[in-house]
Formats: sequence, structure tokens, C-alpha cells
Amino acid sequence: MVSKQPRKQRKARYTAPMHVRRKFMGAHLSPELREKYGRRSLPVRKGDTVRVMRGKDRGHTGVVRSVDLKRCKITVDGVVSTKADLSEVPRPLEPSNVMLIKLDLSDKERVAILERSKA
Repeated sequence: MVSKQPRKQRKARYTAPMHVRRKFMGAHLSPELREKYGRRSLPVRKGDTVRVMRGKDRGHTGVVRSVDLKRCKITVDGVVSTKADLSEVPRPLEPSNVMLIKLDLSDKERVAILERSKA
């Protein structure tokens, strides 16, 4: 922790480098995944299946379309906002407001991370 002061906490968060911002992208695992992998949370990646737990679209399940490290937001298939001209745009969500339901295990590094945490 840098400081207790909210001003310095915010500054540290907003000016953090990308490899640190990745840590901010964590989301809780579902109870089944938590039992299976022995972890409480994991960073969200593109291709993961998530359930929205907070907000207007609570209960919606979809695949993560994109992860924006710069803004610390994710977009999920099916979670959209309607603009004034009735066009739909993906609505950015905070990763902490979703729960990971199914993991995309196509990356060997991620599988290795999960295997390490089991032990």
C-alpha cells in the first residue's frame, strides 16, 4: 500500500503501469470453480463466461468480449446500452461486478497458474 490517503490511493490507481493494472481486473469465481481450483478470484480474460452480479443487467450471463486495461473495464456479449438514435453499444462493466462461471483455458500459462494454486 502506498498511503492511507484517498487522494494518493486514487493517484496510484490512475497512474499504475499496465502490468499492475492487470491485478485490478479480478473477479470472484463461482462456488464450483472456487471448490475446484482452491482460489477465490482470478483476473478476467477475453473468452471467459461471466454472470453479471450488480447493476441493471444483474443475472445476465455472457462471454467477455473485451478487456480494457486502460479504463479497467470489461464488455460482455449481450450487455448493451441503447443510444438516442436507437443504436446499441456495449456497456462497460467493472470486473468486480461479475462472477466467473466458466474459464477460457486455451492459454497454457493460465492453466499453470491454476495448477500452482491447487498445491
